[in-house]
Amino acid sequence: MKILDHSQISQKIKRMAIEIYERHAEEAFIYLAGINKNGLRLATILQAELNKLSPLKAEIIKISLSPANPLTQTIDLDVDTSKLKSKVIIIVDDVANTGRTIFYAFKPFMQIIPKKIEVAVLVDRTHKAFPVHVGFVGICLATTVKDNILVNLESENDWRVSLQ
Repeated sequence: MKILDHSQISQKIKRMAIEIYERHAEEAFIYLAGINKNGLRLATILQAELNKLSPLKAEIIKISLSPANPLTQTIDLDVDTSKLKSKVIIIVDDVANTGRTIFYAFKPFMQIIPKKIEVAVLVDRTHKAFPVHVGFVGICLATTVKDNILVNLESENDWRVSLQ
């Protein structure tokens, strides 16, 4: 079942970008740290929206981790963490389910003291088992634990969020 189509997703992302700018208008730049493929894609789209509507510059960081088994592999950033000291970092993912993936995505940032860390997701589900607060949300969904949310941001003209 389709929950959001391309137009609706576009609108949600634009609103998220506006909120990010409103909260960080005093900053020269921020870091958008996308988790794996979909989080990185959403971070890139948010960066483009921020560039359209504000002078706020956002640099993209990739967080690589195993969502199913976050302790079996190292959690990597594609940037030296010392560069992030006293900076604003927004961790970005497509869907927040239990909060576990986002919880473990914080690990590399614990080696430095950033100015602020926040979380942005397109879809926030209400099944949190980890202490993760999502500050920028496209849509909040109350689903059953068995439901599966699929986010497709690959094709520029066919973005969609669906429930399976």
